[in-house]
Amino acid sequence: MISLIHTGDIHIGMEFKKASFGSEFARDRRNEIKETFYRIIDRAVDMNADFLLISGDLFEDEYATIGEIKEINKYFRKLNDTRIVIIAGNHDPIINNKSYYKIIDWAENVYILDTTLQKISFEDVNVDIYGLSWNKKLIKDNLFENIQIDDKNRINILLAHGDIYQKSSYLPIDRESIANKGFDYIALGHIHKHEFICKNIAYPGSPEPLDFGETGTHGIIEGSISKDELDIKFLPFSKREFVSIDVSVDDNMTVENIIENIKEIVREYDFKNLYRFNLNGIRDKDILFDTQYIKYRVEEYVIYAEILDNTTPDYDLDKLKQENENNVIGKYIEYMEEQNTEDEISKLALYEGIEALLSEKVN
Repeated sequence: MISLIHTGDIHIGMEFKKASFGSEFARDRRNEIKETFYRIIDRAVDMNADFLLISGDLFEDEYATIGEIKEINKYFRKLNDTRIVIIAGNHDPIINNKSYYKIIDWAENVYILDTTLQKISFEDVNVDIYGLSWNKKLIKDNLFENIQIDDKNRINILLAHGDIYQKSSYLPIDRESIANKGFDYIALGHIHKHEFICKNIAYPGSPEPLDFGETGTHGIIEGSISKDELDIKFLPFSKREFVSIDVSVDDNMTVENIIENIKEIVREYDFKNLYRFNLNGIRDKDILFDTQYIKYRVEEYVIYAEILDNTTPDYDLDKLKQENENNVIGKYIEYMEEQNTEDEISKLALYEGIEALLSEKVN
């Protein structure tokens, strides 16, 4: 039996250039990604793991510095009894000899798979690990279609950075085909949300979430494997989570009401997480919500907050209908009123439609 940690999509060096948070917080998140990866290494030391599997995108080849990668390599040397097996992904492909995977003098316990299908054998623990590294930014073919296991009496593991959900340009993997190849464990990477595709095929997700598109828990997969038994589990490990919360608003509410509502909501959550509060509903047409002020007040209770105002003004329908009786706005109001707009959902749909039509009229 062997013990292992499976991770991937770490993205050391991430710049967060398109992130909604500012440069100062982006710098902090860049450092926190490294901190979390070092904690993963420490956990491998503590559990005396036989293997640390990294299924692609260890770093961002455009932004990571050679100093950052050398520092990681020094941490790898702490894992005296752990074999570290790495494949390159689409964010850190081995395109040429300038790749950090080529120019770094890696620790003796680090094994980086080639850009063609390769098998590395570990005789002392009866393990064969198969896989390949990316050598370009897009791979449209299923490169594992014809993969075959050499010895089914050994523990056979496949490392793959690709898309098992759809036929995309990021190394599409056929779920049924790969499941029938006979691997004891298939360690996937590329998708940032953790999921067990089946008992022995899993994405660990990114250990640290990168933006508000990656809500929920993030972490690693750890456990043990033998020819007769597979005992692995997902372990939450991130320092922070991205949390998106809908906040209902009505036309009687003030800015202070909204702040108090958010304050009550965050009592149930962790201060350290990053929050996006989505203001939804209908507001007084004469009141504009100062989202920057709400953000300032809410950040008394959480480390970071974004406020998105998705509210719709509460229009005077009779006045609008009278002013627009001969155009599409007036006809739209008449039609919607005939459909019965008493419930909140229908009323909101009516107001959102009016807002869109008024916007077109102005433009």
